[in-house]
Amino acid sequence: MSLQNLQNKLRDKFLKKGVKMKGPDTVFFSKDTKIGKNVEIEPYVVFANNVQIGNNVKILSFSHLEGVKIENNVSIGPYARLRPGSKIKSGSKIGNFVEVKKNYYRQKF
Repeated sequence: MSLQNLQNKLRDKFLKKGVKMKGPDTVFFSKDTKIGKNVEIEPYVVFANNVQIGNNVKILSFSHLEGVKIENNVSIGPYARLRPGSKIKSGSKIGNFVEVKKNYYRQKF
């Protein structure tokens, strides 16, 4: 299966589960990405390996997520970089141009 076909299959899977994507052709998923309910993803977002997204999460444009667990009711980005080992607690907001690595956050940035 080509990379393009795989991405189309993953996008279709998440769209059918109710994930809202503005510009789905610009969103890239890993095969192991997990996404909860009522999630909105803006254009140009990359999900690398080992990403888990909870419910009621909004991910703004040009964000990159890798090896991160995001709990419920969280806002990410735009232009956020979440690196491996990070856990974003419920109710958090990660603002624009923020980079997070191996941390647990429960506040607004």
